[in-house]
Amino acid sequence: MASPPDTSKTTKLERYNSYIRRVNSTKLLAASSKLLFRVTLLVALILIFFFTFNYPPVSDNPNPGAHHLHTTSHLLSSAFYGSGAAWEKEVRRSSTPRRPNGFSVLVTGAGGFVGTHCSLALKKRGDGVLGLDNFNSYYDPSLKRARQKMLKQHEIFIVEGDLNDGELLAKLFDIVPFTHILHLAAQAGVRYAMENPQSYVSSNIAGFVNLLEVAKNADPQPAIVWASSSSVYGLNTENPFSESHRTDQPASLYAATKKAGEEIAHTYNHIYGLSITGLRFFTVYGPWGRPDMAYFFFTKDILQGKPINIYQTHDNQEVARDFTFIDDVVKGCLGSLDTAEKSTGKGGKKRGPAQLRIYNLGNTSPVTVGKLVSILESLLNVKAKKHVIKMPRNGDVPFTHANVSLAYNDFGYKPTTDLSTGLRKFVKWYVSYYGIQSRVKGSNAST
Repeated sequence: MASPPDTSKTTKLERYNSYIRRVNSTKLLAASSKLLFRVTLLVALILIFFFTFNYPPVSDNPNPGAHHLHTTSHLLSSAFYGSGAAWEKEVRRSSTPRRPNGFSVLVTGAGGFVGTHCSLALKKRGDGVLGLDNFNSYYDPSLKRARQKMLKQHEIFIVEGDLNDGELLAKLFDIVPFTHILHLAAQAGVRYAMENPQSYVSSNIAGFVNLLEVAKNADPQPAIVWASSSSVYGLNTENPFSESHRTDQPASLYAATKKAGEEIAHTYNHIYGLSITGLRFFTVYGPWGRPDMAYFFFTKDILQGKPINIYQTHDNQEVARDFTFIDDVVKGCLGSLDTAEKSTGKGGKKRGPAQLRIYNLGNTSPVTVGKLVSILESLLNVKAKKHVIKMPRNGDVPFTHANVSLAYNDFGYKPTTDLSTGLRKFVKWYVSYYGIQSRVKGSNAST
């Protein structure tokens, strides 16, 4: 009978191989652990280095207690916004006035249409200007970035951030003792409110309250000039629209949020002594304007040979607007800033009565949309393909007409640009900005 095979050598070999595998596995685990430890240590050192050099240094705030309250909350905000010493230096430089007794103005919505023009006008006369904008995509952000680039060429810095970021706003006020706020940031447009109503509440109400909260606690408190809208007149039928007319019948959510802003402004003025001036803009137009405005997309569509819709009321009346050229609006904004009295509060407490004003800024000469199109046809040397349709129920109102006597009496507001002149300047800018080769009259002239 054959003896069983000798398996001792095979067993020993298997045991040896198993031992080798365990040893190699242990070495690999040890090496991995060392590598993980080193990577973790490196990340920790990088974070320590980053926060050390981006931690906000102690400012020259005369109220150290207030600064201390914001220090901890600003640590992450400071890192996120890439602040640090270089960022703060840029904020201070842009905000510092160059003329004696010049203003230091925080302009919200500085990348927007009116914000850009006002920032340039303030800087030109020697005031310090710091912009704030979130560069949202309501309309083409590249246009806002182009405005930002233009402002940068004039040494105006825009902080990219949102009104609802209280930490960022508080940090800016820690760095700069703003004398004034020109609050132009808002969710604009009447019709878009039917698509995205929450954006109007977030920006026009919550964002405004957040800004007022920071302003009331500032020392010194700034004087505030902010953009309301002619839309607050809503279903009012008295003409021309006067500041004394009723504004409790808004026709759109946009108008309702602007009316809410006026009531909120009254509250903060009454309780905290903030000096607040509201400006009701009437259909502002001009170079660097908003693409969602009729004059802008009419120009685009006419040049591209596309049909345009011209609204009529349900009783066959032409829709008309009090078109106001941007240069006139800028003069009104600066006049409001120049005549704004100082706020009377300190540390969030009112010390005495504070100024509260509301003004119309319009052109006082309503023009029908049909006439607007005729002017554009003449300037563009192109016949528009017009579709006359009934005005939909989207919040638009059929007619606006501003009475500006109050603004004229208080700070000399007097519009000087008629629609034909203003549109000519806009068209020249439009064809230049978009590089359009066309038959536009005088398109080679400067704006």
